[in-house]
Amino acid sequence: MMKGKKLTHTDESGNPQMVDVSAKAITKRTARAQASVKVGADILSLIKHNELNTKKGPVFQTAILAGVMGAKKTSDLIPLAHPIGLEDCKISITTRKDSIVIESLASISSKTGVEMEALTAVSIAALTIYDMCKALSHNITISEIKLLEKTGGKKDFKRKP
Repeated sequence: MMKGKKLTHTDESGNPQMVDVSAKAITKRTARAQASVKVGADILSLIKHNELNTKKGPVFQTAILAGVMGAKKTSDLIPLAHPIGLEDCKISITTRKDSIVIESLASISSKTGVEMEALTAVSIAALTIYDMCKALSHNITISEIKLLEKTGGKKDFKRKP
């Protein structure tokens, strides 16, 4: 652990606890996250040319819906995440060579941030792409799930390129 830092989700005995946000001020909070899905050139070509017909629907549009749904369910999936009234969650999907890049932007005016919602959104969207493409290949890699930036709360964060 970093010197002088205390984990916020554990009590003095090391037991898990939800962070008490009752004394915090309500501020505008945003978070952007990203995930990459390497599917290979063949699958990517099928997706780009709308030739990948799945019973579950169009790949990117289905992944976007799943990502938003995942963001809304974050507190059901992450044990100590606060249930929040997510105000906005946008997901964009772009392609690069043989991979897909998913980005999310989540926002709320609240006492707690939306990093976990943004990260959950890209994770669930990436898993949905895997699920929809796995019939063609299991050689799909999900990687680089990361927070790009957050605003609001104690301190802002922006990942350096």
